[in-house]
Amino acid sequence: MKLLENLIDRIIDRVNINLRETGMDVGPYIRKAVHLNHLVKFYSFYGFSPQHPVLFFFRRSNLAGSYFFGKCTVDLSVVYKSDIRGDELKQRGEVYHFQGSQMPLRDDEVIRIRDAYLVKTLVHNHSHNPEDLETFLIQNTVSMHYANIHGAPVEGCFLGPFSTVDLTTLYDCIIGTFAYVQVGELSRRQVEPGRIWVKNKDVFDFSYCFPKEVLDNYIVLEPNKKPRGIFIDFVDARKTDFQEIFDVVDLKVSIPVPSSASLSRYALVRGASHISENVLIAQRAYLENAWMGKGANAQENCYIIDSRLEGNNVTAHGAKIIHARLGKNVFVGFNSFLRGTPDHKLTIGKGSIIAPHTIIDLDEPLDIPAGQLAWGYIRNKQDLKKHSISAKELSRVKGTFTRGAMKFQGSGAKFVKAFKHRIDHILEANGAYFDGKNNKGHAQTEQDIAFNIIHPYSKGRLKGLYPSIDIRP
Repeated sequence: MKLLENLIDRIIDRVNINLRETGMDVGPYIRKAVHLNHLVKFYSFYGFSPQHPVLFFFRRSNLAGSYFFGKCTVDLSVVYKSDIRGDELKQRGEVYHFQGSQMPLRDDEVIRIRDAYLVKTLVHNHSHNPEDLETFLIQNTVSMHYANIHGAPVEGCFLGPFSTVDLTTLYDCIIGTFAYVQVGELSRRQVEPGRIWVKNKDVFDFSYCFPKEVLDNYIVLEPNKKPRGIFIDFVDARKTDFQEIFDVVDLKVSIPVPSSASLSRYALVRGASHISENVLIAQRAYLENAWMGKGANAQENCYIIDSRLEGNNVTAHGAKIIHARLGKNVFVGFNSFLRGTPDHKLTIGKGSIIAPHTIIDLDEPLDIPAGQLAWGYIRNKQDLKKHSISAKELSRVKGTFTRGAMKFQGSGAKFVKAFKHRIDHILEANGAYFDGKNNKGHAQTEQDIAFNIIHPYSKGRLKGLYPSIDIRP
C-alpha cells in the first residue's frame, strides 16, 4: 500500500509543478476523492477486437476498475474506474489533413497516459493535435469524477467533476466543475465552473455560464471534501444496479439485440427496454424502460430512463435523459441532464440540438420545437425562451448576438453547419447509416469484443498495484 501512496504523491507533485503559477494544490482534492482501500478491490479489464490494433502495456500502475480498448501504454499512473477508448486511433500510413497540409502517420497512434489520476473519467482519443499525430498523451493531470476528455490531449491540468474538454489541446490549465470547452488549444488558463465555451478561431464564439447558485445545487467541489450535489446523488442512487454486471462472468442478454446493433457486455439494461437496428450502447451506459430507435446511441456513462428516442439520436458521453421523448436526429450533448417527470414530460422535436452541459429539470411539461438549439438552465417555457434559438434564426446572425446570459460572436451559419457536421460524423462513426453491407461503424465492428480481466496484488508491499503486462502483436 505504501508504494501506491508514493505513486499518488508523485502525481500530486507533478501536477502542482505544472500549475504552480496558479498556486493550486491538487492534493486536498485527490486524497479525499477515493479511499485507498477502494483502489485495491476492483479489477480492470481491456477489450480485444480483430478490427483494432493490439498494444497494451502498463507499469507500476493502479488501474482500479478501468476499461481499456485499442492501443494503449500506461506508465506509473493511477487510473481509477475510467474508460479509455482507442477505437478511433489513427493508423500508420493514414493521412491527416490540417490547414492545407497532408501529413502521413509514420506509426500507429497510441494512447499514452503517464502520471495521471483520472477519477471515473471518459477518455476518447480521436486526437486533433497536429503536433504529435502518433501519440495521444495525458500526463501530469488530475481529472475528477465523470469528466470527459474527448479528442483532447492534456498536459499538466486539473479537470473538475463533470467537466468536458472536447477537441481541445490543453497545457497547464484548470477546467472548473461542469465547465465545457471546445476551443482548439488552451494554455495556462483557468476556466470558471459552469462555463460553456465553443470557439473556432475568429469564425464563431459561443459562451454561457451557469449562475453559481444554480450550479451549486447540481455539483460542487470543495477542498478536502468529495463532490456533492444532484448529479452525484443521481449516479450514486444507481451504483448498486451495476454491481451484478461486474460480478457475474457469464451474463445473459436480457433483451433481443439485432445483428446490426451492439450492446456492451458492461452496459446495464432494465425494464421494458427496446433496441432497434444499428443502435450502439456503450459500456457503463444505463437503460431503463428505454426505447432506442434505429441508429440511436447511448455513449459511456449515459442514462436513458422511461424515455423514447425515435432514431439517429446521439446521446453523448455522460448525458442523462429521464421521462422524455426525442424526435429523430436529436443531439443531446456531453454531460447534459434532461429530467422530466411522469407529470412533467419533456418532448424534443426532430433535429434539435441540446448543447453540451445543458440542464433541463422540469417543473412543468415542456415541448421543445423541431430545429432548436437549447442551452443553459431550463425549468419551464419561460426559461426556454431565454435559453434557445432556432437553427434558422441563428444562421442569420453575423456579428454579435446575445440572449439572456448567452453571448455569441461571429457567423451563426458556420456555427450551425459545424454542429450538424459533427453530429453526422458521430452517427456515421457509430454505424447508424449501415445498410447491411456498407457504412459499418462501431455498432457493427464492436459486437465481438473479448474482455480480459486483471486484478491487483492483494497483499505485501505491492498491494493495490497491478503486475506489469506487455501485450504486443
